[in-house]
Amino acid sequence: GDHTSGAPSIRISLGEQRAYFYKGGELVGISAISSGREGFDTHVGNFKIIQKNKDHKSNLYGDYVDAQSGAVVRKDISNKKDRRPPGTVFDGARMPYFMRITGGIGMHEGFRPGYAASHGCIRMPGFMAERFFASVSVGTPVTVVY
Repeated sequence: GDHTSGAPSIRISLGEQRAYFYKGGELVGISAISSGREGFDTHVGNFKIIQKNKDHKSNLYGDYVDAQSGAVVRKDISNKKDRRPPGTVFDGARMPYFMRITGGIGMHEGFRPGYAASHGCIRMPGFMAERFFASVSVGTPVTVVY
């Protein structure tokens, strides 16, 4: 889509686990995704990109690491539910190329096992997250459908 003109927009299909990138209404890119798993469903609806952060880190999910060495003490925790062991600090999960669409939900680079597996975010392969990130602005429309 580098040589296609027009306003960008994104359509996320939860049923297909795919993201579709459009420019001026013309489909110019498709990416595999992994959306929210049961209990952490990705919401359907019409949204807009409300924030972009190339080096975003989660403030809810991540690891507890030793405050001195940085070694992981407890992996894959929720700092709202899991007690912090003494001598550790919270290290938020990295979410490169984060494009927030609502609340704590956004699109970003992340692990995609081939099915819905996230805490609600829309994970993409790194090279696709980077391309989408470079091609959108705050205000770009995002439609999420089942």
